[in-house]
Amino acid sequence: MNRMLILNLLMIMTLVAQGADTVQVKQAKAPILIDRNDNVLFYIRIDAKKARQFNELTLEFSDQAKLQEIESVKLYYSGTEAAQRSEGVFYSPVSPYVSSHVVGKTKGANPSYSIRVAENRSPKRKLVFSPDYLLFPGINYFWISLQMKPNTSLLSTIDVEVISARLDGKYAPISVATEHTSHRMGIGVRHAGDDGSAAYRIPGLVTTNEGTLLGVYDVRYNSSVDLQEYVDVGLSRSTDKGQTWEKMRLPLSFGEYGGLPKAQNGVGDPSILVDEKTGTIWIVAAWTHGMGNGRAWVNSMDGNSLETTAQLVLSKSTDDGKTWSEPINITEQVKDPSWNFLLQGPGRGITMQDGTLVFPIQFIDSTRVPNAGIMYSKDRGKTWIIHNSARTRTTESQVAEVEPGVLMLNMRDDRGGSRAVSISRDLGKQWTEHPSSRSVLQEPVCMASLLHVRAEENVLGRDILLFSNPNSSQYRHRITIKASLDGGLSFPEEYQVMLDEDFGWGYSCLTMIDRETVGILYESSVAHMTFQAVRLTDLIKL
Repeated sequence: MNRMLILNLLMIMTLVAQGADTVQVKQAKAPILIDRNDNVLFYIRIDAKKARQFNELTLEFSDQAKLQEIESVKLYYSGTEAAQRSEGVFYSPVSPYVSSHVVGKTKGANPSYSIRVAENRSPKRKLVFSPDYLLFPGINYFWISLQMKPNTSLLSTIDVEVISARLDGKYAPISVATEHTSHRMGIGVRHAGDDGSAAYRIPGLVTTNEGTLLGVYDVRYNSSVDLQEYVDVGLSRSTDKGQTWEKMRLPLSFGEYGGLPKAQNGVGDPSILVDEKTGTIWIVAAWTHGMGNGRAWVNSMDGNSLETTAQLVLSKSTDDGKTWSEPINITEQVKDPSWNFLLQGPGRGITMQDGTLVFPIQFIDSTRVPNAGIMYSKDRGKTWIIHNSARTRTTESQVAEVEPGVLMLNMRDDRGGSRAVSISRDLGKQWTEHPSSRSVLQEPVCMASLLHVRAEENVLGRDILLFSNPNSSQYRHRITIKASLDGGLSFPEEYQVMLDEDFGWGYSCLTMIDRETVGILYESSVAHMTFQAVRLTDLIKL
């Protein structure tokens, strides 16, 4: 322990003994969006029992931080605490400071809740704020915001700590409530209000044979509610590994079809697949016609006609996702008329090593019980087949080929608490439960993502199974990417990276950007569709 650190500790111990007010610090653990003007770095809480003025706050960036990518660091004051919350310890009077859902307020601090009291636009390794701000008697809240320059790399990280503070001209003790972690960059691919849409939901993500990233999602124009509503399938395209995204396209949109309004012709919950043999890209989605604006999950009925049940439709692209075909309706091919609802497992499908195309699916049977399974094509998408479900009371699933000809289906389970996992060696005719089922991967009943990366396709030279979801058995928060090196039997904590600790809708989808990097498109706490890139070597340290 160096002499300066010893002196600092002695000083803090002395101040605590004297009853000096403490500066409490909590580090935010959410994506730093390059396209935002404000991102929360730290929450600061000062219980001003004695102090009357907040004079100084000092941050220190690590030597690895690329300071030239930082546009601005700001200090905001956010007022005091409500009396009714006096029994707890909180770090902000409102949540969030920057909204992910209020149209027009997703990029910067809401001025109703925060006052900017200091700013530094050319930060050095050691950054000193000198606000000399008068404190309200009792609890006071501040927060530190980070704004990045537009050309910031998605792979950049920021490591920074609060190292000292002064109250009434004297150093104050600092209490840090969280473990230090690196701040990772992200892009808000879709924000509330973009292109006139209230919400974006249900991500799917693939990398084409040309290296292009294609992200699909629901465009929910009126609100965030599920079908039946005015919903189209949107697509965002990136040719530079996710740094920038082209103007949104609409691969599937039915408008006022059949004389019914747009809100009774919704199409959504997309899944996307790259035919790795031909380069053709497929999207599958559920089209709902009629249903009186009631939720499709309970209003889609048996039969196969457009008027009674949801339709399973495809669209394809043969030019790397630039243009898309007219809808291809395959309901009669694959739906048992006794089922009430057939739709895809949203996210992505796969091409097996023998060229078979596979999409995950889900259906509500004649007894109104949901089931998960797969559909596949042996003729490049001309015809599709469904055999048997993998497990009852399961819905949104994702599929991976974990060995040649062996499919793993990872399923949302309505029983709650954990993921169900099954294996098939004959394209879904028979399924067996995997040893990890209902025990290894916790979930709060939510969609998740599964991706198998063969040894020859990644820089580590190991077969890797990647998984992402809200890492909780109860709530949709703590979005985490996990890795398994033993075929999904375990996902050790040392092979995990948490991206977002705060609450959101929680859906996610993974793809390999290149041999070194995994990409994720997900519903985060900071944007409806957030994209991040993570090095495999950050995830798996061998």
